Amino acid sequence: QVQLVESGGGLVQAGGSLRLSCAASETISSFNTLGWYRQAPGKLRELVASITRGGSTYYSDSVKGRFTISTDNAKNTVYLQMNNLKPEDTAVYYCNVITPRLIVYWGQGTQVTVSS
Repeated sequence: QVQLVESGGGLVQAGGSLRLSCAASETISSFNTLGWYRQAPGKLRELVASITRGGSTYYSDSVKGRFTISTDNAKNTVYLQMNNLKPEDTAVYYCNVITPRLIVYWGQGTQVTVSS
């Protein structure tokens, strides 16, 4: 059972920045994929960014150029640097990993609120 603990959410004004962290209970270099999803009220959960074990990254069109996903293997932590935040980025952000056995684990989520 992989435990994922997110932190770093909060309230920020439009144009501001936040960095989300997701600390894993196991070595993250063993995971196939690490990702960040978000879910706004009344909307489906959507993939925001992901990074594979090989280092390939993906960003949704809505965050491309503003968000950056990165990892620190020594700390078993994945980050999401969010710059130039917009009110439409307001959501609960979830960390997600996929293990080599294709088991998916989720964190508990962290709230990001961007005021206009």
